[in-house]
Amino acid sequence: MASHGIEIRNLYKIFGPNGAAHIEAVKAGISKSELNEKHGHVLGLKDINISMPAGGITVVMGLSGSGKSTLIRHINRLIEPTSGEVLYDGVDVCQMNQLELREFRRHKTAMVFQKFALLPHRTVLENTVYGLDIQGIPRSKSEEIGRRWIDRVGLAGFEGHYPNQLSGGMQQRVGLARALSNDADILLMDEAYSALDPLIRVDMQTVLLDLQQELKKTVVFITHDLDEALRLGDKIAILRDGQVIQQGSGQDIVLQPADDYISAFVKEVNRGRVIMLGTIMSPSTMAAEGLALPSDMVLETAARMMTEARQTSANVVDEAGKPVGHVDLQQIIGAMVTPKSHEDNQIAAA
Repeated sequence: MASHGIEIRNLYKIFGPNGAAHIEAVKAGISKSELNEKHGHVLGLKDINISMPAGGITVVMGLSGSGKSTLIRHINRLIEPTSGEVLYDGVDVCQMNQLELREFRRHKTAMVFQKFALLPHRTVLENTVYGLDIQGIPRSKSEEIGRRWIDRVGLAGFEGHYPNQLSGGMQQRVGLARALSNDADILLMDEAYSALDPLIRVDMQTVLLDLQQELKKTVVFITHDLDEALRLGDKIAILRDGQVIQQGSGQDIVLQPADDYISAFVKEVNRGRVIMLGTIMSPSTMAAEGLALPSDMVLETAARMMTEARQTSANVVDEAGKPVGHVDLQQIIGAMVTPKSHEDNQIAAA
């Protein structure tokens, strides 16, 4: 079980022959385009500060070119930073020597790629134990571990198949089994599900969430898809042009978008799958007769349960089952509707 989160502090990445020479100009506010035009360098990341909680899923999202893949590659130092720190268990990954870095990559981190990155000449089982082979673990032991994870990701019976005999979703399950076989604390997933069809993608999200309930890995998940971010993320950081625009829970971002850019992102979100009862309830420690629902239940689920129970109101309870508030169905339905923007109101008035 992971016991330590990841702290990213003051991280800058400037691509080019002498990135360090331009740090001060970037700090002083030179734009990405100006840096490129005047100095022939590309701004990858600018002053990134993110705490990624231990045992949780942190989703880093943004459009193409926002810096999200650059960021995840700093965590296992596949990319060298221009300046800044990436701390794990109090140790700065950016300061590790080659031996320390190799050990960190082998034992503390595992990566799942968008393009699956399976070896075509190795079977499902042989791909799954690849990391264990590199660690020098005997095949008798590694195959036992591999078979267990193949079973856990729903591929029992496919151990002897080759990647070209599998669908995209099945190949990604092999990639996940391979990452989990290493028993690493940190799971890095770079656009891991982006190449999959929508239904298979949702299926793989469910696989990850089910496994995470038990394993409590420190997961860093990169995506450009807001629905995926909201479904998976305990915490979400949104990047644009190499900078963090907003970070917080999915609920924080949907209810309090930091600017127009974020507002545009969240406009079409199904709020009922993000907002929790505890956010909209009327506080009360008095329990009434009837249904009791947990404060961290999302509105869509609460509305369905209340409708099925033919109840128009419900008590809201905390983790210990103590009443903390009450809510009615109209309140829930009202909160699930996206509020009209100022522009929408102007159009409606016209």
